[in-house]
Amino acid sequence: MTTSTRGAARTPAVLVLEDGRTFRGRAYGAVGETFGEAVFSTGMTGYQETLTDPSYDRQIVVATAPQIGNTGWNDEDDESGRIWVSGYVVRDPARVPSNWRSRRSLDDELTAQGVVGISGIDTRALTRHLRERGSMRAGIFSGEGLAPDAELLTRVQAQPHMKGASLYEEVATKEAYVVPAVGEKKFTVAAVDLGIKGMTPQRMAERGIEVHVLPATATVEDVYAVDPDGVFFSNGPGDPATADGPVALMTAVLERKTPLFGICFGNQILGRALGFGTYKLKYGHRGINQPVQDRTTGKVEVTAHNHGFAVDAPLDRVSDTKFGRAQVSHVCLNDDVVEGLQLLDQPAFSVQYHPEAAAGPHDAAYLFDRFTSLMSTATMEGQRA
Repeated sequence: MTTSTRGAARTPAVLVLEDGRTFRGRAYGAVGETFGEAVFSTGMTGYQETLTDPSYDRQIVVATAPQIGNTGWNDEDDESGRIWVSGYVVRDPARVPSNWRSRRSLDDELTAQGVVGISGIDTRALTRHLRERGSMRAGIFSGEGLAPDAELLTRVQAQPHMKGASLYEEVATKEAYVVPAVGEKKFTVAAVDLGIKGMTPQRMAERGIEVHVLPATATVEDVYAVDPDGVFFSNGPGDPATADGPVALMTAVLERKTPLFGICFGNQILGRALGFGTYKLKYGHRGINQPVQDRTTGKVEVTAHNHGFAVDAPLDRVSDTKFGRAQVSHVCLNDDVVEGLQLLDQPAFSVQYHPEAAAGPHDAAYLFDRFTSLMSTATMEGQRA
């Protein structure tokens, strides 16, 4: 429940965590109440792309960068049609945005979209708390949403957990659409939308790929109706253990040996399709500065992340699966979390992070070229056959 109100910066607000810890500050954006899983993002910039990333559905995002809002809000950098975060937590909001592309302030955009936030709290202390205790349910309250702390805590503790949450269908497109290739069309890709970011099909289009973006409920018949040279599974929110439909669809794609690429949620779906488990991380990886090693080349990349779940696959050996041999292709250098999978006997791979670089570094852009190479090789082999 939200109530958009001018003058929110002077309105008291409180953030309540499910373990009872509270942080008091001022309202930022809309005034009212909101609930979600409290998580922190370490990006120094790129808040517009973060807030409009569907993977943040039902999460209250804490910005670890001390000052947020300097570049305002523009009309070009949205990664979807709306802000998806449940709430936003910042320490020091910019008083005046200053950027030639800015059209309005971040505060104004949060207010316009009814996103309840809080500012003026010690985000360092909050981040340390979440690192020690783990991501947890939380609520932000201001205006008419305020009540005695005990009552607010009861409201927070009544909210559902992220573990076991099935959210990908909530954020995915309901109707298929096409992103045309830029320049000469070289390939056709069926992209299964589990919470796709707008820049992802754009990166493929820049490589001569016509991208057919399909709903999360797409069937194998829907996928192959577009005569794809490759199939892509996107990022998305929620617990991958609930995604039986996408796992079944990916299994059917793997059975046909069609070139396949998955990112983030798509990586977890590939893990499940190969027979690996998934698990919830203590506080996840979120930000645009996460170090990952590509174990196939030894190269270290600085990458953009947003995930609270991971694949449970062995790092020290090649695994036998029903689709042939599989190995962990990428690993996080901070904590050895699996960041990528690769099949060795057919053209399929995935990564846990966001190679589209919106926002974030461009170190991982080569993965789209790797996908293109798989499709090129498969096309040539098909012609020879």
